[in-house]
Amino acid sequence: MTEALSIMLWPLIACLLLPGILVYYGLHIVRREIIFVDLALAQVAALGICLSILLKHDAHDWQTYGWSLGFTFVGAAIFTLTRSQDHRVPQEALIGIVYVVAAATAILLLSQSAEGDEELKRTLVGDILLVQPAEVFRAFGLYAVIGVIHFVFRKRFLMISFEPEQAIARGLSVRGWDFLFYVLFGFVVTSFVHIGGVLMIFSYLIVPAVCANLLAHSLRLKLLIGWLTATLASVVGLYISYKNDLPTGASIVCALGAALLLVGLAAKFGRTSRQPARPTADVVAQKLEQ
Repeated sequence: MTEALSIMLWPLIACLLLPGILVYYGLHIVRREIIFVDLALAQVAALGICLSILLKHDAHDWQTYGWSLGFTFVGAAIFTLTRSQDHRVPQEALIGIVYVVAAATAILLLSQSAEGDEELKRTLVGDILLVQPAEVFRAFGLYAVIGVIHFVFRKRFLMISFEPEQAIARGLSVRGWDFLFYVLFGFVVTSFVHIGGVLMIFSYLIVPAVCANLLAHSLRLKLLIGWLTATLASVVGLYISYKNDLPTGASIVCALGAALLLVGLAAKFGRTSRQPARPTADVVAQKLEQ
């Protein structure tokens, strides 16, 4: 038990402290129906890491973080400018293109590195098992600041995500607030990609948010359910990883997938049991005769 705690302590703390802001952002993203924007932005951030590594910087240097953040800001600007009410070319299609091009470019860059395959794997699944206390506290402090900003301007952020037509009608600068939304999201993505990788950040953003939407209607209850889903799946994933000597990030992602399956089945059977029984043909005939 002591050995397990010494190995898994900081990964566990990271998985308990950091996903809270991801769940909140996930609810925005699911409501906007741009599900893969986080995956695309995370891949753009990873592309910045790949370029920095090719320039001979260590993955944990401040230069690498700067390159990653800069690329993320470019992605934020692209996603802000491509949001429109014209559905001839859905924004999700453009997001997919950004993801594919960023992933292909990362492969090309890392093909020039002697450890390209290992670095590519690291950008996908991260190294959360090797996370350091300083990384956790730095990311948590950053997320706390971003959370305060979102709380102060919550009405505007919620309106542009959940009621964009009303935001436009009220004369709100949708593009301006959208850009701020994505810039703050870029800080979240950049810091978490260094810790957990692209796949984990996508799973933490989308899976708890989808589970929450299946089970609740109010925003507060959705946040609570999403956080509980992320927490329980993290604990289960870490335990499975330790007991079976499996990759930690991949184990957590699979645990989140299993949680979504269970919640989906529970929601489906719950709706079925609440549906009123359909009247039989005899009952309908009797009512017509009356």
